[in-house]
Amino acid sequence: MEKISLIKLVNISKDYVNEEVTTPVLHDINLEIYQGEFVAIMGPSGSGKSTLMHIMGFLDKLTAGQYFFKGKDISNLNEDQLADIRNTEVGFVFQAFNLLPRTSVYDNVKLPLIYAKKKIDNNQAIKAIKSVGLYHRLNNLSNQLSGGEKQRVAIARALVNEPLIIFADEPTGNLDSKSGKQIMEILQDLNDAGKTIILVTHEQYTAEHAKRIIRIRDGNIVGDHKVEQRLFAKMEEQLTK
Repeated sequence: MEKISLIKLVNISKDYVNEEVTTPVLHDINLEIYQGEFVAIMGPSGSGKSTLMHIMGFLDKLTAGQYFFKGKDISNLNEDQLADIRNTEVGFVFQAFNLLPRTSVYDNVKLPLIYAKKKIDNNQAIKAIKSVGLYHRLNNLSNQLSGGEKQRVAIARALVNEPLIIFADEPTGNLDSKSGKQIMEILQDLNDAGKTIILVTHEQYTAEHAKRIIRIRDGNIVGDHKVEQRLFAKMEEQLTK
C-alpha cells in the first residue's frame, strides 16, 4: 500500500526574538510523517520537542524552511488560515488537560465543534465520550474527575472533530502509572483504528508504546528509528493484574 504523506518538513528552523535577543530553538529540521503512523518525539527538557509539535500542529509558525501538509506548502499561511486547518484537521491532548473546570464533560468535549463553527451534533460529542469509556460521567463537572478521567475527556475532545492527526504533549506526565497505561492503551487503540498519533515525551517507557521514535536534542534531530520491541498497554495491564 502506498504511503500517504501528511507532514513534510524541509530545512525548517525556529527562532524566538525577545527584546532584540534572538534565541534559536530548531535548526534545519527535515522530517516526514505518514498517515496511520504512531510517532513519539523524544528529548530532554529544552530540546525543542514541544516547539516542533507546536509548529506541526499549527500552533506556531516556523522562521525558515518549508512545511508541506497533505502535499500542500503551508509555510506562508497567516494565523487565520492556520487556525482553520488546526480546528478541522488536528486534535490536541496536553499534560495539563486544559479543561474548563466548572463545566461538564459533555460541554468540554463539544468545544472544538464551536471553535470550528460547526453545527453542534450531540451524537458526535457523545460518541467521542463513549470511545474513552466515560459515558457514565457525561454530566459530571471536570473538576469532579480523577487525573486519568480528565485526560480521557481531553482525548474525547481531541477526537470530536474526527481529525486526521492527534498530537499528545506529555499526556501521561501528570498521571500515576495505572492511569498512564490506560491513556496509552486508548492512543494505541486509536492508532490501530487508523488515526495518526504524534506523541511528545521525555520518557523512554512512554515512547516505546509508539511505532517510531524520533529523538531531538538541542534543536536537532539526532535519531529516527522504528520500535522493534513495542510495548502494549493492554497486554501489560493484563499481566500485572
